[in-house]
Amino acid sequence: QVQLVESGGGLVQAGGSLRLSCKASGSIIFSINGMGWYRQAPGKQRELVADISRGGKMNYADSVKGRFTISRDNAKNMVYLQMNNLKPEDTAVYYCNVDSWASLGDYWGQGTLVTVAS
Repeated sequence: QVQLVESGGGLVQAGGSLRLSCKASGSIIFSINGMGWYRQAPGKQRELVADISRGGKMNYADSVKGRFTISRDNAKNMVYLQMNNLKPEDTAVYYCNVDSWASLGDYWGQGTLVTVAS
């Protein structure tokens, strides 16, 4: 199927930047369509941060527009999230997500913690 491994989380001061990366691997990675990032803060539901279609169409949550940029490298099966001007409310576990036209399912990474100190 598809396995996802995220990296790049950590502790940063408010106003700082981080870049998250997610590497996809597995038997059906050729069939990946959309790729995206979700986050879940303590006590809150998981929410979409940004996603990007195979053709490059991007979609962002209002709370991150103008600060975060999603990108992907189809040849490397990777998706990235550049996060600038981070705020304490961005603190969450960030999850990579992809969907597949072959399995008609979606897949999740294990998550990477982003902590923004005020």
